[in-house]
Amino acid sequence: MPDETLAHLILDSYQRLLGHSLLPSVLPASAASHWLCHEAPFCLLAHDGNSDPRFIYANRCTQECFEYTASELIGLPSRLSAPAPDRAERQQLLESVSRQGYATGYRGLRIAKSGRHFWIENVTVWNLLDEQGQCHGQAATYRQWRDAP
Repeated sequence: MPDETLAHLILDSYQRLLGHSLLPSVLPASAASHWLCHEAPFCLLAHDGNSDPRFIYANRCTQECFEYTASELIGLPSRLSAPAPDRAERQQLLESVSRQGYATGYRGLRIAKSGRHFWIENVTVWNLLDEQGQCHGQAATYRQWRDAP
């Protein structure tokens, strides 16, 4: 899926499920894809809907947080973003989102490319639903993270 199409799917799904926009109100629609990828002051990532989901989107903020380039992160199994002991909790969250459409307030331990562990906090996760209601995966956004001791 092209980046602009994927960005619109992320934005439209978020708007439909949560009732408000991820974008600043003054941003023209034509600039949405670029702003989300390169300028958004929050992490935004998405994975596909396969049984072992792989990342399909990661904005610049996410890339910096996880210490990966876009080409390294895209295609990576999303389960590898969490340390092995925390993968069951992450999976439960994703299954809950699959059933309910979205979840807010999540906090989880993640692991960067360097092996650094960090907490992501106040995370919102939602299903990537097209206009026909078909699910293409899940997306997440968060503004807060901090290194784990």
